[in-house]
Amino acid sequence: MEQFRQIGEVLGSLKALMVLQDDIQINQRQCCLLLDISTLAFTTIGEEIKLNLKLEEKNTKWKPLEEPLRELYRILKEVELYVRRCLDHKDWWGKVVYLHQNKDSVEFHIHNLLNHFPAVIEAIETAGEISGLDRQEMQRKRIMLAKKYDRCWTDPKLFQTRFGKQYLIPREICSKIETAISEDRWLLIEAIKQKKNTGSLTKNENRLGDLLLKKLNGQELVNGKLAPSSILIGGEDYQVRRRLGGGSQFKEIQWLGEGFALRHFFENIEPLRSEISTLLSLSHPNIVQYLCGFSDEENKECFLVMELMVKDLYSHMKESSSPRRRILFPLPVVVDIMLQVARGMEYLHSRKVCHGDLNPSNVYIKPRKASEGYFHVKVSGFGLTSVENHPSHYSSTNQNAVDPCIWHAPEVLAEKQQAGKSTICKYTEKADVYSFGMLCFELLTGKLPFEDGHLQGDLSQMIKNIRAGERPLFPFLSPKYLVNLTKKCWHTDPSYRPSFSSICRVLRYVKKFLAMNPVDDQPDMKSPPVDYSDLEVGFLKKFPGESSSESTSMSQIPFQMFVYKLVEREKTALTIKFKNSESASEGASNGWDENNSFFEDPILLATDVAPDTKAVCFDVKSVCPVFSEMKMPSDLRSVRSEPAEKNHVSLDNNCESPGKKTMSRKKTTAVRMRKATVKPKPLTVTRSLPWNPPGYVLKGSREGKASCKSPLSPGNRRSFTQSTRT
Repeated sequence: MEQFRQIGEVLGSLKALMVLQDDIQINQRQCCLLLDISTLAFTTIGEEIKLNLKLEEKNTKWKPLEEPLRELYRILKEVELYVRRCLDHKDWWGKVVYLHQNKDSVEFHIHNLLNHFPAVIEAIETAGEISGLDRQEMQRKRIMLAKKYDRCWTDPKLFQTRFGKQYLIPREICSKIETAISEDRWLLIEAIKQKKNTGSLTKNENRLGDLLLKKLNGQELVNGKLAPSSILIGGEDYQVRRRLGGGSQFKEIQWLGEGFALRHFFENIEPLRSEISTLLSLSHPNIVQYLCGFSDEENKECFLVMELMVKDLYSHMKESSSPRRRILFPLPVVVDIMLQVARGMEYLHSRKVCHGDLNPSNVYIKPRKASEGYFHVKVSGFGLTSVENHPSHYSSTNQNAVDPCIWHAPEVLAEKQQAGKSTICKYTEKADVYSFGMLCFELLTGKLPFEDGHLQGDLSQMIKNIRAGERPLFPFLSPKYLVNLTKKCWHTDPSYRPSFSSICRVLRYVKKFLAMNPVDDQPDMKSPPVDYSDLEVGFLKKFPGESSSESTSMSQIPFQMFVYKLVEREKTALTIKFKNSESASEGASNGWDENNSFFEDPILLATDVAPDTKAVCFDVKSVCPVFSEMKMPSDLRSVRSEPAEKNHVSLDNNCESPGKKTMSRKKTTAVRMRKATVKPKPLTVTRSLPWNPPGYVLKGSREGKASCKSPLSPGNRRSFTQSTRT
């Protein structure tokens, strides 16, 4: 309940900020959308709690809600910080450059909310199943829950009609998600025009305004050319602060009151215009964005302004690790980093951009203010690979000792061996997936791939081993569901590697599992009932069109997670049914037939025994689950001195066994046999007989034989004991 109260406080603060929504000049519609969806989330949780839970049980049965609500609080707190930034009018031009094509409201904040909210709903449903003391009411809830996860709801339109409000995607919210960004673009264009019409702008500000207006209208290049560099370096507050990394291309600059990264290189711009135009059009919260481009035609200089990210993943792990502390991040943080990298790569592939050099040095992280221990992750190092001596990153990593081949896919290594190191390889989407698998290994283990040394040595031999299928070794306690995903990513055959869209779906569901099952530093203690890669296979069977690399629409995320849940329930039910059938077949192999009250007694099906043979039988417990809980006597051994004939053995107490001899049995464990009238033959070894439950009839192999009461039944043993006492 405390977490729910904290969520209410954040929502109240957000509503107070949005009283001034008319003063928001950047991303106003997106801020309103964030308020609407946050309000709907709070209202929906309240309705679900009233419907499923009881207040008097908040200290006993509400525990499954604690972690999901705590994570929801962090998500909404980040929404509040985003709105605060949009309200700030300080350094307006700098914020326009930074945010003019920013999509964080939808692609980051709303994505996180829609991804996490199913965990909140399912946590309430889980707690609701055990809420209250009325068994009929609890049974009714279970029936309703079973009907909810039915195959009939696997149509996206039906799902939105029935569950859209519950999962925060009613039609009005989906419509706002589709139009908010374009409306904000139009409002920003009007705001820039209004400022230009005031006549109070400097020459550089006027030229920057013209550049931004063309860029907002979809023209990354002005008349097919980059804007003149004087707009950038001629600004009064333009200042180079320091170089980034070991090269000379990247610098940290101060411009328009904001900090930026600048990529500066000397090159003939003409053949690079198309690629630069593509880079300037890319916008996603999980890639380092190119914001503006400038050039000096005479000196053949190019200036690309980028958002500033200071520390890469490799540097962070190297600085923070120690021999006693190899794994630096808790498992939920690891999965969150993996998902953000996968989302950035999914977006690049949807824009037909292959990375070619994905590794920890090209993954940048920045601590998130509202989520302690979590990071905002961005992929860098893509684009302009033809620029001479281009570095793949702009921070200092000291990764000289690490051979880059450990990140490259086997097919890339083969191409490099054939064509030579100087040749630029043609990278593919599947090669990026392989590199992502190696990145996941380092996140999960805290170790560089192959650092244990089993592939160290001659480079050509290492490449040969990698192409032959050698891969890094996971520690024993690594989570299997993430190990399996990683191994699929680095499969030798590219066709068996999943797309980044599939990887994102799997990782979203893993995040939900971890939110509902906190690991508490023991990831090996909890595992999902079904491997999530199998869930993706089931999902793609239902929706084969989702196997492409196209970026996922935000409104489709709850539906995809619902289908995953449905497939998981089906596979779990099949697993339970299979285990039950295995138990039944094991019982049938011992003579049990669960569909018939007759079963074959193994002793009565044995080969014919001489008339004067004494057979010793040992009764054992039944493997039948129906009788597994019945109490058994400590010693069920019995002795037969009559020949074992093949006939029907009935457990009917009204049938007497012909010619049955009785004898007393002492309490000692040894059983003495009565002397026979003739010299006995050697005993024949027979199969052990399962314990026969009273009321069941044994079915022999021959029809028409006389039936007799089994000497092994408890009823006979009781009469047998009473007769000896008399």
